[in-house]
Amino acid sequence: RVPVLPDSGERNILITSALPYVNNVPHLGNIIGSVLSADAFARYGRGRGFNTLYIGGTDEYGTTTEARALVENCTPQELCDKYHAVHAQVYEWFNISFDFFGRTTTPLQTQITQDIFLKLKDNGFLEERMTTQLYCEKHQSFLADRFVEGECPECGYIDARGDQCDLCGKLLESLELIRPRCKVDGSVPVTKDTKHIFLELDKLQPEVEAFFQESAAKGAWSSNGVSITAAWLKEGLQPRSITRDLKWGTPVPASLEGYEEKVIYSWFDAWQVNLPIGYISITANYTSQWEKWWRNPDDVQLYQFMGKDNVVYHTIIFPASKIGTRDPWTKLHHLSTTDYLTYEGGKFSKSRGIGVFGDSAKETEVPSDIWRFYLLYCRPETGDSEFTWDGFISANNNLLLKNLGNFVNRVIKFVNSRHFNSVVPDWTQHNEPSFDAFKQDINQLLAQYIRELDSVKLRAGLLTTLQISQRGNGFLQANKLDNSLRENEPAKCAALLRADALPILEEWSADSIRPGHEIGLSQHLFSRIKPEKAEEWREKYGSEEAKKVKEEEAALKTKKASKNKNKKKNKGAGVKKEGEDADQVESTASAESTLDGLKLD
Repeated sequence: RVPVLPDSGERNILITSALPYVNNVPHLGNIIGSVLSADAFARYGRGRGFNTLYIGGTDEYGTTTEARALVENCTPQELCDKYHAVHAQVYEWFNISFDFFGRTTTPLQTQITQDIFLKLKDNGFLEERMTTQLYCEKHQSFLADRFVEGECPECGYIDARGDQCDLCGKLLESLELIRPRCKVDGSVPVTKDTKHIFLELDKLQPEVEAFFQESAAKGAWSSNGVSITAAWLKEGLQPRSITRDLKWGTPVPASLEGYEEKVIYSWFDAWQVNLPIGYISITANYTSQWEKWWRNPDDVQLYQFMGKDNVVYHTIIFPASKIGTRDPWTKLHHLSTTDYLTYEGGKFSKSRGIGVFGDSAKETEVPSDIWRFYLLYCRPETGDSEFTWDGFISANNNLLLKNLGNFVNRVIKFVNSRHFNSVVPDWTQHNEPSFDAFKQDINQLLAQYIRELDSVKLRAGLLTTLQISQRGNGFLQANKLDNSLRENEPAKCAALLRADALPILEEWSADSIRPGHEIGLSQHLFSRIKPEKAEEWREKYGSEEAKKVKEEEAALKTKKASKNKNKKKNKGAGVKKEGEDADQVESTASAESTLDGLKLD
């Protein structure tokens, strides 16, 4: 099909959602945090007539893939093929309207990443340094940060990763962990020297700050995105390694000698669960004219959707990489971030059977539109929010069925009746006095909805649409749309049978469906969900286990308070030097538990 391309002089919107890491199944928090939120905005953009391109895909390179492939006894490529298909199926069921859903294991990914890498080198922003890293002697491999676990020096959480503590949120270096262990086999790593290439972010900080100040103001970023970025810049940017001793990744350009066994590390072209350069290469796989989107800062606005844990990679690392090439890149216009969606008071966890994941939502036999509605209804826009089964059922039965569903079905069924035989009557023959005030009210709400969606306040916009349908119900009720109205005042009855225009216009005029148009037979948009289903689903999807995990986390936070006094002096304890007897250092992990941890909650 003909690709969507920007047009000069028109509004052109490029939308990305954070690329999920390929070896897991997304849960409801992942879905609302990026792909569903981006989808809702993309649909709005198309409805308004903007040139809108929505790009998504899976992040597939990195040590996590290698390790998971070992567990599943397959090659990394086979693993990626399997889980890319899983993700595609989940998003298809949720009716996510990607213009293109791609992946990062492509020749164009290598080509574009290496081009950026070499331009940064030529412009003096890369430097070679000798580093000390953790090395697993058991399986003879340097350990990426995400494959080291240990005790967080900040809060004492015993399962902190080498890049970040999931409990307190502190970003870490693997050498900072207390009593570190290899996540693959549970052994105690040693320290070992190796050379790597660093991106000198400190040299780029003034330009990154200038970009941040301008973009955050013009694009009206989410407040948590602004505060997180500002905090990083205030602390001062430091050089970061962008190569690693791995096999499954984008190769370092052949022109750099001594790096034949190294790859460009995932945080440069990715970082944990998203792949900024992947957005570009996926677009390039969609259209050979990709530069019209990505090298067009004057005509294209870039909107990016993600959870708050991915903010700095989109607001600092990715922009810095673009700035350092000196190419005319399209940079971030609006950053839309969410806080966390919890499940029945706890965290989602695939390994512990807690919460609803993308592949299990379908099992409930509740249509995907209900899931989409409720996730947007409780979207964590301004703080953490909670998924509950009681709330899910109540939203369906009261907000959808009794409000929106009643409004739509009431009108459609009346047109279907024997009085009109599914043909829209001539509503132009009656001037209903109450309609002018009603129309003014609806247009005020429509203007409010447009302001909210333009500002990417998706939850607020959804609530406004519910107000519109509620006003419609009230109008029908006040004018008593029923058989007696048809018999006593047929002209007035016909004038009330109107339909909203399909495009999202600045003003509602209700004339898109003209008299004489024949409509189809009505079908129920929504069905009642029995309240007792809540208990059945709680049991099936681990609500009690979620409460247990929450209690464990509360205990750990209490422990943190008692450890704050001596946390600094313990930093780095437990790392043995190369050749040191492993028995001298305590290890708290077993191979069985660490392999289970590879499921990546």
